[in-house]
Amino acid sequence: MKKLLFPILALLPALSFAQNAKDFSIKGKVANADANTKIYLVYNVGSNNVTDSSTVTNGDFAFKGAVADPVTATLFLDRKNLGFAKYVDVNFPDGRPSTTADGLAFFLEQGNMNIAIKDSAAKADITGSQLNDDNKTLKGQLQALTEKAKAISAEAQKATAEQQHSSAFQNSMQGKYKSLQAEQKSILKNFVSSHPDSYISLLALSSFGGPSPDVNELEPLFNSLSDNLKKSDGGRAMKAGLDGLKITAIGSLAPDFTQNDVNGKPVSLSSFRGKYVLVDFWASWCGPCRQENPNVVKLFNKYKGKNFTILGVSLDKNTGKDAWLAAIKNDGLTWTQVSDLQFWNNLAAKLYNVQSIPANFLIDPQGKIVAKNLRGDDLDTALEKYLGKI
Repeated sequence: MKKLLFPILALLPALSFAQNAKDFSIKGKVANADANTKIYLVYNVGSNNVTDSSTVTNGDFAFKGAVADPVTATLFLDRKNLGFAKYVDVNFPDGRPSTTADGLAFFLEQGNMNIAIKDSAAKADITGSQLNDDNKTLKGQLQALTEKAKAISAEAQKATAEQQHSSAFQNSMQGKYKSLQAEQKSILKNFVSSHPDSYISLLALSSFGGPSPDVNELEPLFNSLSDNLKKSDGGRAMKAGLDGLKITAIGSLAPDFTQNDVNGKPVSLSSFRGKYVLVDFWASWCGPCRQENPNVVKLFNKYKGKNFTILGVSLDKNTGKDAWLAAIKNDGLTWTQVSDLQFWNNLAAKLYNVQSIPANFLIDPQGKIVAKNLRGDDLDTALEKYLGKI
């Protein structure tokens, strides 16, 4: 479901506070505010967290500062003047917002904007900011998909244990998710094409790529952006991210790696040269991975006589070796399994830019990546394409 959300640009590191930082100004009004009301503005400049405050005077408040590229920010309304630290303790007791939290998430950019708060900050009106207008437009276009995604998620949660372990049910759900993702990509692609100079288009490109971006899809869209946007800090960071993705793009030579198998023996990917090999990233703690494993087992048994094998790479922790070994046994994973037991710091996963699991890469006998991120029927279709029908 993460692919169907609208995340902040996943390919970007924390943006630097560049030399082109310029001033921003926020002027706002709060209806029915008393003398105790305070407003807090929270945002990041590079790796630095900034928390600013403004007292509401005669219904007015204001903020000033400087940013280079646009940044995400949150405006909190504190009508009881608790002070920011106590406001956080009261309204975010477990690190998540409670029903009493009143905040507005928006984009902070250079220039002047106005914010009008009536009943709550969360429902405030923002004017004078093209960037926030663009964001509102895109969110509106994606709203119908969000509702569809909620309905599919609810259906999955209601499934019985038997259904959850059923290949037919899993393939059905995967088909529904794929349909939504196709709709999402169409909306995002159209937005980028019609807003080549909007910073929201960079964020749209990140959502378009999802946790397993394909540089062959993303690069043409990135190249269609305006020169100003591509030269921004965010644009340059995305370009660097795209260049990094080319290492594991379809058609590229698969990077070699070596990790220990369950007996502590080093195993290299290159040792499988001459066969089709599916490099399968998973973990014992990963629910979707475990649900997909029966399908992978079935297809391994179907094609293992056709010059095909699988190399499993686990993202288990160094304290989770027993769980890893138990999952291999319980799920019937009879192919070679390796891991450095470093969780998300698994060197092979980092080399292949794995951001979520399950993830996989199909590599041909010459060592080239021919397909990736195949699940359910898609994996069977790809194997049939390259190995022949059985």
